[in-house]
Amino acid sequence: MSGMPAEVSEERPAGLPKLRVPLLDLKAQYRGIQDEIRAAIERVCASQRFILGPEVEALEEAIATFCGVPYAIGMSSGTDALLAALMALDIGPGDEVITTPYTFFATAGVIVRVGARPVFVDIHPRTFHLDLEAVKARITPRTRAIIPVHLFGRCVELDPIRHLTEERGIWIVEDAAQAIGACDEEGRQAGTIGHLGTLSFFPSKNLGAFGDGGMVVTADQRLAEKLRTLRVHGSKPKYYHRMVGGNFRLDALQAAILRVKLPYLASWTAARRANARRYRLLFGEMDRLGKVTLPEDTPGHIYNQFVIRVPQRDNLRAFLKARGVESEVYYPLPLHLQECFQGLGYRQGDFPQAEAAAVETLALPIYPELSEEQQRYVVHQIREFYA
Repeated sequence: MSGMPAEVSEERPAGLPKLRVPLLDLKAQYRGIQDEIRAAIERVCASQRFILGPEVEALEEAIATFCGVPYAIGMSSGTDALLAALMALDIGPGDEVITTPYTFFATAGVIVRVGARPVFVDIHPRTFHLDLEAVKARITPRTRAIIPVHLFGRCVELDPIRHLTEERGIWIVEDAAQAIGACDEEGRQAGTIGHLGTLSFFPSKNLGAFGDGGMVVTADQRLAEKLRTLRVHGSKPKYYHRMVGGNFRLDALQAAILRVKLPYLASWTAARRANARRYRLLFGEMDRLGKVTLPEDTPGHIYNQFVIRVPQRDNLRAFLKARGVESEVYYPLPLHLQECFQGLGYRQGDFPQAEAAAVETLALPIYPELSEEQQRYVVHQIREFYA
């Protein structure tokens, strides 16, 4: 970034259209399915079975079918899904886990929580995914697992990593929190290519609950059974503990709500992809200044976020906010520079691509109910800022 751009006032300019564009409009989604949601909640209330039980079992079967895997294990959150996955693989002190510094905190936080060491690798500047060539250089005899992140809804091409890990006995735990339904070039779903895949049902996800929720998917029966035991404090049978687990149970209300939403996911994904196409057309029409770099499109991209790269990102964001357009920064500080990870010995400049992304990227609204008028307004305001 060159120069120091002028500060932008967040006061709403006079005379502009009073058009509000939220980053996400869950109320619009709810209006279309509220009767089904209320009926599902009432069904759980009538049963008075709130933890695990038949609602969770039915959701697990539905997610397993959707993902094309034999096993899906409901968890209390996407974070707990990652944590339980590492616990199921017996990863702990003395072990190293390779992952990206450009992701949500939980990806690396769970590594530390099991006593292992996060080993960060820089990202590719176009995909924001792990730089696969750099991964090769960071593998050591202590490497037990790699956590690739299917960031923003785009699937990582994992075959190069699989070839590396198969001969070394290294586990692949896919962080697919933002990528349910995303596919790679071979048509394989995110979360089903490695040994374990983790999903999040946080409300902002493409398939979101009314609170926290998560899932681990796998083709490995032994790991699936271990995960089911770990999520109930390692108890099997009840009150008899062969291992120390945690309280990672998915509650029935969230499962019932997700069962209502799952059949709509394909149409919601199609709408997100249509909105991404419209953004490309609109930016092609309106952005003659060459300031905006759009996310690469792939057939399997499901656009949990539509993330652009721009100069003067923070000032642009303030400009948009003043004009009623919400946006978000994912993520403003890479993990290797977070205060809690200072003991790992990383410094500014260690991962230049991740650090550049942290100051240049901005997520625009992409939710299914976004209108063409709203998208035109967003793109027009961006053009006005750079003009």
